[in-house]
Parts: sequence; C-alpha cells; structure tokens
Amino acid sequence: MAKTPKDIMKLIRENDIKMVDFKMVDISGQFRHVTIPAQHFSESTMTDGIGFDASNYGYAVVENSDMVFIPEPDSAVIDPFCEVPTLSMTGNAMVIGYPENRPLAQYPRNIVLAAEKFMKDSGVADTMMILPEFEFYLFDQVGWDVRPDAIGMSVDAVQAHWNSGTEGRGCVVPLQKAYHIAKPFDRSYECRSEMCMHMEEAGITVKYHHPEVGASGQFEIEPQLGQMSKMADATMMIKYIIHNTAMKYGKTATFMPKPVYGEAGSGMHVHMLLLKDGKPVFSDDNGYAHLSREAHWFMGGLLKHIASLCAITNPSTNSFKRLVPGFEAPVTVGYATSNRSAVIRIPAYAKTPELRRFELRNPDATCNPYFCYAAILMAGLDGIKNQIDPHANGWGPYDMNLFDLPDEEKAKLKGLPTSLEQALDALEADHDYLTAGGVFPEDLLKNLIAAKRKECEKLNAIPHPAEFDLYYNL
Repeated sequence: MAKTPKDIMKLIRENDIKMVDFKMVDISGQFRHVTIPAQHFSESTMTDGIGFDASNYGYAVVENSDMVFIPEPDSAVIDPFCEVPTLSMTGNAMVIGYPENRPLAQYPRNIVLAAEKFMKDSGVADTMMILPEFEFYLFDQVGWDVRPDAIGMSVDAVQAHWNSGTEGRGCVVPLQKAYHIAKPFDRSYECRSEMCMHMEEAGITVKYHHPEVGASGQFEIEPQLGQMSKMADATMMIKYIIHNTAMKYGKTATFMPKPVYGEAGSGMHVHMLLLKDGKPVFSDDNGYAHLSREAHWFMGGLLKHIASLCAITNPSTNSFKRLVPGFEAPVTVGYATSNRSAVIRIPAYAKTPELRRFELRNPDATCNPYFCYAAILMAGLDGIKNQIDPHANGWGPYDMNLFDLPDEEKAKLKGLPTSLEQALDALEADHDYLTAGGVFPEDLLKNLIAAKRKECEKLNAIPHPAEFDLYYNL
C-alpha cells in the first residue's frame, strides 16, 4: 500500500490512472465521492485536500459547513468497478482554519480514531482487534412502491423455495435450509468468490464465504481479525465490493436485517479483543471461559449500555424485525459460551490466549461502522473503568438455550429494545460513556437521534400491507 504522496504519484504513473476518486462517509454510513482527473492531481492535493459542504453529509450547520477532505495514502486502491482506470482513496474531514485545519469532530473516521486514542490514554490497552461477520441477501429481482395508491415490495431469488413450481427453475432450496448448501443449489458461488478476490486485492484478508440459513439467497463473508480503525475502513470497502460485484452479475445485494418475512435475518456479529504491548488483555486460564476480569468487565459495560448501543449498532426500524425470538436472533441481555441466543457469545473454538475473545451478536450492517465500533469500545472501556461484573449484575452466564426456558423463567430475563424508538429513548438517557473524552460530540448524538426519530415518524404514518390483511374488512 502507498505510504506517502510520492508513492501515490508513482502508483498513478505505473498503472496509467486517469481519475482519482475520493470516497467520503456521510452520517448514515454511506459512501459519497468526488473525482478529479489524474492529470490535475499532485502531491499538494494530498496535503491541501478537496473542499466540500459537510451540511449535505448530515454533519455541520450550513453557516459553518465548509470542510476539506484530506485523503489517506495508505487507503489507495485501484477501483475494479470503474471502466476508466481509477485510483480510490478514503481519508479524514477537516474544519478549515488558520493557521492550521483541525479534525471535524463529527466525522466518522475521526471518531473511531478518537476512541482509539481514548483507549490508549486509559492505559487499559493500545489496540482493539475486531472481526465483523457480514451477512447479506443476494436477490435476482427487487422492487418496491410507496405511493398513496400503492404500497408494497417484492423480491425474488432463483434458488428460493417459492420457485419450486416455476418451470425451468429446479434446484430450489427448502425454507431455512440453506446453511452451507453446495452446488447446484448454491447459485451465486462465482459471484461471492469474485467479491472475495476483490477484497483480497484491496488488502482485506478473507477468512471464508458460504451460504447462510436463509434459503432465498442469504450468504456470509467473514474477514480475518483486524485493528479497529482499519477494519472500519475495510467494512466500508467490503460493502462497496459486495454491492458492485452483485450488480455485475445481474443481482442486487442488501444488508437489510430482515428483507424476507419468515427467513433468517442478517446480522453483523462483531468479535473483539484487546491487546497491550502485543499481549492479550482478555486471556486468563483461570477465568470463566478462560477470559480475564478485564474481559468480563468489558462485557459488563456492553451489557449495561446495550439498550442505548442499539440506537447506533441497529439504527434502522427494520433492525428490530430481526431482533425477535427465533432464527438464532440475540434478544437476551446476557453472556454465555457457545450460546447464540445471548447478546454476547464466547466462541469455544477460540482456545489460544491471543485469540480468546467474545462476540456482540446484535449489530447489523445498516450501522455506520465507524460509530458502531467506536461505541462498542467506549461501552467496554466504561465497563473496565467501573469494574462492571456481568455475573454480579445477573447477566449470566447463560449456558443453556434461552429459547427453551419455561415462560416463567423467560419473564425474568431482560431483553433488547423492541423498536428503534425505544433504543433512541435509551440513547438520550444514557450516553455519557460515549461523550467521555470528547470522543462522541454531544451535537452529533443529537443530530443522529433527531434524524432517526424522523425516520420512525415517517414509517409510523405509512399504512402497511399487512394491516389490510388484518383490518380491511372489520
């Protein structure tokens, strides 16, 4: 990877690059971009940056919205989806000032860097390693209508069970039976393999890919563990690659947590561990599941703040259609070993000290990854600071299938918020752990909450097709 502006100029010359593309991230976690001809690109572009209006990205008020984007040389990659040879870079947003610019505190990449600095300053650790698992659906057709006279949606996947009676289709997958299913049922193998090849070319190491449970086109791609801020960048690139490769194959990809009624939902489980001076902070041969007290306190912080975290880790109304009992959905506030019904699962296969970790199972990929990973770290650090013991607080360990408990025992368990509105209420009441050290600006959280409340209000005002089924003839 390029390290300096000179390296970038060399990369442009050697690959006959015609365009240089700067990818920026808006408040919701989507890429936006500005492209300049390579012939007008110089080393000074790397230091002076490109000006943009941050108010259109959801960050700053219009009266003070002029910002400059400074590209990161190490992020440079040749974009495989552009016919015109294009070099792509991400970077950081800066507030224009004199004599020097300063980081835009609300910009996602700056927040994840601020969270890492807060961690280092705390003395607890100097590195957070994470591994997000990317579940998604690939459809051959999708469409929707939201009009006064028509409200509805439709999706189709050739392999889906509902196509069993369609002439010429054949090889359909039974409902909820797609996990690791092989060819000829696995119709998108080449598409996913190409996705992984593009990821490797972009410097993202892939662990594996495979069909997931959802029979109507659900899949998973899992990278290797990576340093938090770099994995946030990688998350953006992984989603970019998945969407664009799907289009190349005539398909469409979605990270919506629950796009198909009755099928498994798509999450983004996040594995995590801390290192200090290269040594594992979470490992202890004598602790429960061989995890240290710091690991348990970190889990305690996550579980204490889980309701407010959901507003950041699960920021769509659709997110809470996945977070319901069944389908291996994590709905119980608790922790356990090898238990997918608890919010925190400790994988039993992570046996060596440097790999001992746990995963937070509720997040999904509709989140802004920079906000998500930074918030997870801040909640965990708050747990360590205040020595929040998850066992002492009654959060487990739950070493049984929580879905199989008698109803009277289930009633004693604490659950996740059941709607985005509830999660936003929790975030309004509980966010001091995020603003500690100035990592998450208060204004950003207010903007996020206001924007998400507008989404909820809009969705609540629109009739749902299922309501016609329930109420039309009453």
